[in-house]
Amino acid sequence: MRAIRRPMPARAKEVTIMRIVIFAGGTGRRLWPISRQSSPKQFEPIVGEASTLQLAVERVAPRYGIENVYVATNERYAEIIRRQLPDLPEGNIIFEPARRDLGAAVGLAMAHMAKESRDAAVAILWSDNYIENVPAFGQLLSTAEQLINDDKAEIVFIGETPRFANENLGWIGLGSQVGELGDIPYYGFESLTYRPPLERCREIFEQGTHVWNTGFFVTTPAYIQRLYRQFSPELWRHIEIIESSINTDDYADVLARLYPGLPAISFDDAILTHLDAGEALVLHSSMGWSDPGTLYALKEVINPLPDANVTKGLVIDSESRDCLIYNYESGKLLVAVGLEGMIVVNTDDAILVVHKDRIPLVKSVINALQDTDLESYS
Repeated sequence: MRAIRRPMPARAKEVTIMRIVIFAGGTGRRLWPISRQSSPKQFEPIVGEASTLQLAVERVAPRYGIENVYVATNERYAEIIRRQLPDLPEGNIIFEPARRDLGAAVGLAMAHMAKESRDAAVAILWSDNYIENVPAFGQLLSTAEQLINDDKAEIVFIGETPRFANENLGWIGLGSQVGELGDIPYYGFESLTYRPPLERCREIFEQGTHVWNTGFFVTTPAYIQRLYRQFSPELWRHIEIIESSINTDDYADVLARLYPGLPAISFDDAILTHLDAGEALVLHSSMGWSDPGTLYALKEVINPLPDANVTKGLVIDSESRDCLIYNYESGKLLVAVGLEGMIVVNTDDAILVVHKDRIPLVKSVINALQDTDLESYS
């Protein structure tokens, strides 16, 4: 039985514009060779001419102001981000000195947000997603902000109304409709399920009891830090020290000393699995959201028709179907004949040819290049 929602404790809040934190530190190896360690997928023009990071910023900056947009990333990507986002204030890039998974990364970002305001709304977004209906996304984001500011919830998840039974995504279990803000209904929160089996996906899709988990949510630093203290005390102990050094001359040294030793744990395991359902709400709509986490998922994003091909660059195709064929070399012609369900990607230093059903193997193959003479290709 779902927990009965408790009224949120009243807290004095300053009126402020919501801050946006966009995470852009992943490596995206399932999209190799488009995505590399040196330039992961969020920095590449995978759909259209702008990178998904640039698109993510463009979706929120006009409403919230570029001064309220932050990017959390690994320090190795500093120059790429400065080049792609020249208007982003230098102080709005939150650098992670090592990869320690999202439990540590979100904790660090919230420490920076808390230094400005612990109770003001913060949106957590991801840089590698694609959204077709940007106005619908903006409406959900504004609604989530208002629900937080009105103390209707401590955290608001933003989901995508599912289009089919997708076993490659996470799902959010919906409770009953709790209320409506404007013309946007909001629902109780039941559960988070990461990549359930296909049969289970078909069940919940038909039942209409779940929505796709975009990973987007709106909350406050005060709430998330309370959960860190309670459920991830080891992480919190170090993050609290790091936070105390922010905006001081010691920050860089403290971060470099403590962050690499933080536990490598996902944010879901560290925090979200411990949520009190009564403190959360869920919004969803048809935003045209997708997570092109694999090359075939990218093909489906651009054109989901099974007989259609998706091509880029100088490509000639004959009698092929259901293929993605990308050619990044302007001086080379790529010709495909009679292919079905194939992924072909040609870059200036690598070529990938793989059937759509074998794409999960790509990541393991590229991982195996580590500590070999071919590591530079990863």
